[in-house]
Amino acid sequence: MLSTEHLGTLFTNARSHNEWLDKPVTDAQLHQIYDLMKWGPTSANCSPARIVFVRGDAEKEKLVACVSAGNADKTRAAPVTAIIGMDMAFYDKLPQLFPHADARSWFVGNQPMIDATAFRNSSLQGAYFMVATRALGLDCGPMSGFDAEKVNAAFFAGTTVKANFICNIGYGNAEKLFARSPRLAFDEACKIV
Repeated sequence: MLSTEHLGTLFTNARSHNEWLDKPVTDAQLHQIYDLMKWGPTSANCSPARIVFVRGDAEKEKLVACVSAGNADKTRAAPVTAIIGMDMAFYDKLPQLFPHADARSWFVGNQPMIDATAFRNSSLQGAYFMVATRALGLDCGPMSGFDAEKVNAAFFAGTTVKANFICNIGYGNAEKLFARSPRLAFDEACKIV
């Protein structure tokens, strides 16, 4: 079992950041994040998440043009913004990722199943991404306030990938955090049957 300190790093003390310290995130750290998050489970090991790490000034401005006004400054200021995408042709990788069954045939021609599986599992992988980011000592600020079609055109044109959500990463400025928002109690959110 993880220590209380480690659980705090991942969950209880972790916060979504909107303001960032001027401290770079290295390529090696981005590789480490992916090398941890890729081990999180997905159905039939389908692993549909595809990530674009946006760091360069020109690319950042291209992304800022796609986000809501309230997300523009924090996206611009973040050392890196990750676009968590979902490969809508993820099933083409199933012979490699799930070789003990013909899992590709489960999806071909079944668009509702493709859509649901890509969204659900890339969302799971996005959560693993945030936990991995925190485990490596970085902070994150996930956002859904963006125009997905603009992001798709700017970053995924000519591919089978579509944007799911975006997440700023770096070293958050703890002095700029507002009071923590409440969470639902167990009995408000859960039932044991």
